[in-house]
Amino acid sequence: MTGEVAAARPPDTVPWTGRASSWLRGSRAGLLVIALVVGAGSGLGAVAFRYLIYFVTWLVTGHVQFGQQGRVPSSHLPWLGPGFLVLIPVIGGLVYGPLIYRYAREARGHGVPEVMIAVADEGGRIRPQVAAVKSVASAICIGVGGSVGREGPIVQIGSALASSLGQWVKMPESRLRILVACGAAGGIAATFNAPITGVLFGVEIILREFSIEAVFTVMLSAMVADLVSRQFLGDASFLSGLPSGIELHHLSTYLLIAGLAVVAALVGLAFAKILYATEDLCDRVWGNRPEWARPAVGGILLGLLLLALPQMYGVGYPVLYKAAGGSYALWFLIILAAGKIVACSLTIGIGGSGGVFAPSLFIGATSGMAFGEIAGHLVGPAAGQPALYAVVAMGAVFASAARAPLTSVASVVEMTGDYTLTLPVLLAVAIATATSRALSYGTIYTTKLLRRGIDIDHPRSADPFADLTAADAMRPFAAPLTIAPLPPGLPGPDRAALPGPVTHQYDPQVLFATESLTQALRQLELYGRDGLPVISDDAQHLQGWITSQNVLQAVARHMHATPAGAAQAQPHGPQDDLREAPAPLRGYQILEITIPAGSPAAGQTLGGTSWPPGWVPVSVLDNHTLRDPDPGITLAPGDRINLLAREPRSPEPSHPRGETATQPHGRPPDARPAPEGPAPAPSEQP
Repeated sequence: MTGEVAAARPPDTVPWTGRASSWLRGSRAGLLVIALVVGAGSGLGAVAFRYLIYFVTWLVTGHVQFGQQGRVPSSHLPWLGPGFLVLIPVIGGLVYGPLIYRYAREARGHGVPEVMIAVADEGGRIRPQVAAVKSVASAICIGVGGSVGREGPIVQIGSALASSLGQWVKMPESRLRILVACGAAGGIAATFNAPITGVLFGVEIILREFSIEAVFTVMLSAMVADLVSRQFLGDASFLSGLPSGIELHHLSTYLLIAGLAVVAALVGLAFAKILYATEDLCDRVWGNRPEWARPAVGGILLGLLLLALPQMYGVGYPVLYKAAGGSYALWFLIILAAGKIVACSLTIGIGGSGGVFAPSLFIGATSGMAFGEIAGHLVGPAAGQPALYAVVAMGAVFASAARAPLTSVASVVEMTGDYTLTLPVLLAVAIATATSRALSYGTIYTTKLLRRGIDIDHPRSADPFADLTAADAMRPFAAPLTIAPLPPGLPGPDRAALPGPVTHQYDPQVLFATESLTQALRQLELYGRDGLPVISDDAQHLQGWITSQNVLQAVARHMHATPAGAAQAQPHGPQDDLREAPAPLRGYQILEITIPAGSPAAGQTLGGTSWPPGWVPVSVLDNHTLRDPDPGITLAPGDRINLLAREPRSPEPSHPRGETATQPHGRPPDARPAPEGPAPAPSEQP
């Protein structure tokens, strides 16, 4: 009895937690509230992650940042001398390698592609443990010398936190994707004290759409994240260590900027190519050996590289500042740029965890500084300060590698705090992006997805009939059947062996595998009530069987997998949550009746049959065929009619709290009389 009363509880007695959850996932205000929480969480996560890196670095070296001093021993391990640079990456690999392998393998690498694919193809779903594993693994990897950035991990951390929160309140996919972008934007904003960069990163790279609601929600999250981080990290521009007062003194300098943009584009493309080539090489060399041990064994190579070039230790911002400040000779600037490409690629290739955004800035600053030095020797004082080219090249290299021009421009201008550089950065980023697009299709982020067969730069069309073919919808045979006539004299199959008599025989029409769903539906309507065979384009093999139901299922899969467009991503209300069962239609029931032999309705038309007031026929199952309720259909014994009927209201016992108990939602009690004889069922396709 208790269970029945609970099931019959009216909506106003639903627990407040259920009502709050429904409000959060079904209203615009609810989405904004969760975006605020995501912003605060990603801001705190970014702060905690930065201090965790500082702690691991200090634990190993005695300094919160290391490498700018050159080849010096660790303050905590002085007895090892510079040799600790070889030992420490191996020890670190023994810790974070098994951690990633055991708990979250997607935490390996630079993280952003995993977030991109979660948004594009997985409805924004990221496993909750990714945030914790990525935080610890990346902090250890960077702290022991991994030459990678912290923006990739914080993007994955913030996105995982946002996804977990959204899944907890059962957010619909359209809003869950926006929340993931909020987490990424909040992480970038808090890490670099750059909210505009965070917004553009979240929208341009992660979400990849520009609807008003989505942009506003991401902006709100990035603002809160940056506000939280400033309470711990201060208000100064992130790249405050760069030289001040950088200016363009001559319009002719823009010609040099254009030349630099082309060089930076080539450098950015080389970075992406070398990164994946190194991963491939490491995969081939490592083979099928245990993946958990790969970072430790590969740490030997990384350690030897750090021993030769200790400036590659960790993220490398202090070295970047020294390079832009003119502390290094021209030849050493070139070595630093090349060394960072190799060190970052090796760190990720051996199974490390870290980002590529900071290395892009490092490579851009050192190569741009080298370009400025060369321009100064060739042109003289008219070339301007070499640091100008260092700053501009930071945006151009990242724009070429990631092909995200808006994020590139915002990152350089906002993180340096020097808005006088907007015009040269715009020019360099535009040229670098165009050059990169002309020379390469994939980016440093999307190439990883292209290798998995996923092309998010060419999203599925919103019209499945324009994209899908019969092969996409058919039910394939276990093995293709060869289309060939029987040899002369060989008898066909013995019909006596069939489990029943042959009552109908016809020559089937066929569909080619590459025909569109529009053509498939046309053929099925004309010739294939129970389906049609699908043959290969060379007409040599039968590949499968297709039915109208298969077509509908393929369309449903396509629409589910297609990333939400701008209109779909806009919060509209509870109807967005297509994954949840809709609320029952109150006051109505669906009743199925079967026409028995001797019924007055037998032999009558559907329209000529009397139905109780308010009862509406909605479908008729006639001779195994589900038909629309045409009034001219003649009813026969065995026909089934579904009726939409008003639910009668009858006096019911009083609810303990004074309300009237209602019938529990779901299917009503089956009060239908049993049909005479076995009920016919729809035929299955062969």
